[in-house]
Amino acid sequence: MARFSVLLALFAASAAMAAPVHQQRGLGSIQCNVDRFKIVTTLAATGSAVKKIDTTDPDTAAAVSAAQAGLTSAGDGIKTIALALITGGTPPADARDQVQKGLTDAQTALTGITDDTVTDTLAAAQSKLADAITDGDDVVADCV
Repeated sequence: MARFSVLLALFAASAAMAAPVHQQRGLGSIQCNVDRFKIVTTLAATGSAVKKIDTTDPDTAAAVSAAQAGLTSAGDGIKTIALALITGGTPPADARDQVQKGLTDAQTALTGITDDTVTDTLAAAQSKLADAITDGDDVVADCV
């Protein structure tokens, strides 16, 4: 939860800085900042949903661990982007790639879970992850 708070604070700061009429380099439009907020919140919701998956089965446990690693990597990429924005820099392209790869890795891991006892929690996590991926796509589309 602390990681989510840090990410949320960084994006809130970037959104607040974007409010002046003369838009600062890299901060983006209002829609861009809404999209940034959404990816942070859905990434946190995805992490919470993944934690609810029962890891009694060793294969499921390994997949959940891989999904969590992907989500952590995506979050680290978002932190890098946010730091660049609030310090007036240009977000590095490799950080965006890191977010995309982290989300893809999490998706691959969750897709590999075949344990019938976790169907509902798995579906919830996959739904949240799909939302996060959509929100990430929106950031790429709206934050030019």
